[in-house]
Amino acid sequence: MSDQQVITARNPVYRKRLFMHRVGIFLSSIAMAFGLVFLMWILFTLIVKGFSAVNLAMFTESTPAPGSEGGGLMNAIVGSFMMVGAATLISTPIGILAGIYLAEYGDKSWFGGLTRFVTDIMLSAPSIVVGLFVYAIYVANVKHFSGWAGSIAISLIAIPVVVRTTDNMLGLVPASLREAAFALGAPRWKVALLVRLRAVKAGVVTGILLAVARISGETAPLLFTALSNQFFNGNMNKPMANLPVVIYQFAMSPYENWRDLAWAGALLITFSVLGLNILSRTLFNQKTQH
Repeated sequence: MSDQQVITARNPVYRKRLFMHRVGIFLSSIAMAFGLVFLMWILFTLIVKGFSAVNLAMFTESTPAPGSEGGGLMNAIVGSFMMVGAATLISTPIGILAGIYLAEYGDKSWFGGLTRFVTDIMLSAPSIVVGLFVYAIYVANVKHFSGWAGSIAISLIAIPVVVRTTDNMLGLVPASLREAAFALGAPRWKVALLVRLRAVKAGVVTGILLAVARISGETAPLLFTALSNQFFNGNMNKPMANLPVVIYQFAMSPYENWRDLAWAGALLITFSVLGLNILSRTLFNQKTQH
């Protein structure tokens, strides 16, 4: 150890900072270990109980009647897929176009600032509030629950995620790229759509996938909009079964096969969300490397 290092090590200010640094690292490690223990506990319980209930009937049969044996989750799986798909089709163009507007004009208008403010509020708004809003505006007027009402409710949750992701990604585009496009005579709408958006398309797709992962497990909005359906239903204008609500109902039931199906449904949603997160991170990392 050199003389300078010895002097530094003996410095009381340095020793105090080193001590606080080590205490911070120790407390952070304890907190991380605490969280990981419970996370692994939850995942282990979910995998053990969920895999024991997974079988072919789960994907080929509809939810069973109370007290009956067997049954599956086919109607709930198809219903969730249809509603999440419809919500994605609704939220994606609206979110991307709103994000483009904020990136291009948001810093120069009061409306852009208001849009960002409302978007930030929507990001943190409880999902049950969104469900009650759609119930009051749509369900109460048409006098029946429906898959469309559920799609509208979860699309309102997905839109802010897509808007903020698109806005943030477009903000990462170098100014020189825009200036070069303008210098070539490209109009502003072409620069926004064909230059800036194309440059960050992987990041925008990541935001869409994260929005889909966010809405895939939402239960509260669907309780007030789509409700559920014991039978298979492909009509989006009628009450429609969906995995989150079926899991919620079956998990609290006194029937053992219903509880087993709830564990299997929870496992299916967990792995679906995990797959979407892995896919989104892979796309974003590939774009970053290039």
